[in-house]
Amino acid sequence: QVQLVESGGGLVQAGGSLRLSCAASGRAFSSYTMGWFRQASGKEREFVALIRQSGDGTYYADSVRGRFTISGDIVRNTVYLQMNSLKPEDTAVYYCAADAGLVPRTTTSAYSYWGQGTEVTVSS
Repeated sequence: QVQLVESGGGLVQAGGSLRLSCAASGRAFSSYTMGWFRQASGKEREFVALIRQSGDGTYYADSVRGRFTISGDIVRNTVYLQMNSLKPEDTAVYYCAADAGLVPRTTTSAYSYWGQGTEVTVSS
């Protein structure tokens, strides 16, 4: 069983930055692919970024590539999402998730464990 707790959301102006954190129980970061997803009001949950087990590889959605950076701290068992140059369309609830599969995946169905989400609002 893996427990994930997100933090770091808030209200920020367009062009600003936020860093989200996902604290994982156990050895989640070294054993699972860790992903960030987001869900805007009235829309489906969508993939944002992932980092492979122990941090050896990352992948981003086209909409955030070059603006967001995913990273992990294996000692703290925490995954981060640094979000720069934020846009109003980045407004959503952001979720951290863990996938035990060997091949990194971007679909929500692949992830077995989810956090409760942290809300990000970007004002124009």
